[in-house]
Amino acid sequence: MQLAFLHTSATLVPVFKELADEHFAGKEVDIFNLADDSLIQNTIRRGKLTPDTARRVIAHIRSLEEAGAERILVTCSSIGPAVEMAAMLVEVPVHRVDRPMAEKAVAEAARIGVAATLPTTLEPTTDLIRRVAAETGKDITLATECCEGAFDALMSGDAATHDTRVKEALRRLAQESDIIVLAQASMARVAEQLADSPVPILASPALAMRFLAGQI
Repeated sequence: MQLAFLHTSATLVPVFKELADEHFAGKEVDIFNLADDSLIQNTIRRGKLTPDTARRVIAHIRSLEEAGAERILVTCSSIGPAVEMAAMLVEVPVHRVDRPMAEKAVAEAARIGVAATLPTTLEPTTDLIRRVAAETGKDITLATECCEGAFDALMSGDAATHDTRVKEALRRLAQESDIIVLAQASMARVAEQLADSPVPILASPALAMRFLAGQI
């Protein structure tokens, strides 16, 4: 199996490599990566996923298919809508990293909290959760928190400030939610620091890799 990852930050390459080693142990899976941080930079700069960026996402996914990928995982939630468009244009399965997380959240709770460090990620994630709920006929309520300044802190190398702001948001969300989802893969490690959280906190990377392990 040739599995390809499309990232909008090269920092996620080792994160998913470690998860692949854990979840694909004993399976014959060859992995290759494509990282293009201009995709997320353009999305942040314009405040939304624009048609030109979506076309480039689709082109990258087509390129990965041409390179031999038999299955593709896109690890950025901000470009999720483009991922769904690309999935209809190629002949191999293409997955959003946040879909398994959204399905688990909807299956397990009606009051769902969503935390993000970018407004451009918050909207695609909440939209996905609403659509998953509609598909299953479940009524849900959503509470959201955007951790202002956390993403910039992380990109500048100040992981401590990022983590502090995310933790503060998660504690607020826990007061009005039965489960919390993290809208960005880069937030996953913060969940590991909150073992005392009164509600479950879901992060997309491990759930996506667990899903893929069941498909391969």
